[in-house]
Amino acid sequence: MARNATAKPQRRGSSLWLLGLACGALATLATSTTLLAGVLLIPTVLVAALDRTPGKPVARAVLLYGLAGLALPLMDLWNGGRSMEQGWGLVTDPMVVATAWAAQAAGWLLAELAPLVVRILLDLKAVAQTAKLRSERTALAADWDPAE
Repeated sequence: MARNATAKPQRRGSSLWLLGLACGALATLATSTTLLAGVLLIPTVLVAALDRTPGKPVARAVLLYGLAGLALPLMDLWNGGRSMEQGWGLVTDPMVVATAWAAQAAGWLLAELAPLVVRILLDLKAVAQTAKLRSERTALAADWDPAE
């Protein structure tokens, strides 16, 4: 594919640099929160890295569900003093990790199954509409039959 000469060049490097700077500041200023979010959102990072679809719809769905799964442990961390010991305690609790990762799996499953379900429903609607139109055509043909 030839690139259009008037198209703006992509400036991905600077935005990636700023994202790295923001992550570094977050890791420095809120270490326990970064630890908890980093571990609980590992599936989201993996899906975002593997999703090649423009706009990354699957990664966005997984992130949405991941943030929902992160909310309660994050509240527990913040209400408990935000210490690293409490952060490690939440990260090493199998139920906390399993719940957050299961929520992200549900987001992935929904993103993968929703188009399939919509396609099946549209196909069923088309089949029903085709059957209705054929019956109407048969009724009209019987009314207008020149042999009678």
